Amino acid sequence: MKLISIIVAMAENNAIGKDNQLLWHIPNDLRHFKKTTTGHTIVMGSKTFNSMPFKPLPNRRSVVLTRQQGADFPKSEVAHSIHEAISLMEDNRENFIIGGGNIYEQFLPLADKIYLTIVHQSFDAGVFFPEINWDEWMEESRTRVDNDPDVQFSYSFVTLLRKQDV
Repeated sequence: MKLISIIVAMAENNAIGKDNQLLWHIPNDLRHFKKTTTGHTIVMGSKTFNSMPFKPLPNRRSVVLTRQQGADFPKSEVAHSIHEAISLMEDNRENFIIGGGNIYEQFLPLADKIYLTIVHQSFDAGVFFPEINWDEWMEESRTRVDNDPDVQFSYSFVTLLRKQDV
């Protein structure tokens, strides 16, 4: 069984990026991302891969989903379809979808869990996380951070589990 988890930081208006960049810099969220995904397979689109400062991210197995035949991504595996990406995922372990918007859209209906950082502000963006049908998800945990000295806004770490009876 392939366990598919999405990890994403999004604004209240679902904004996640603009011009191939994140919209904010939240060191606490980056630590959360690293702690959660280290030791696991991560799946991303080519734009996400190319926007990362370290390619590939250390201590993770990277799968890059691209339509571009013959594409090469250093020290990463390449998939040309969602089905091929799933076939490369590890059995009985969490596999993380890390973006971008189109990749999230393709995997959201298949995801078992979402690690969601909600930035309590709206942002101008070019890329958005798809609408979540909240009836399909159960909140497992929520931690709100209101006084992070590194940023001027509040955010929450939310973990969602897909309801089994939907």
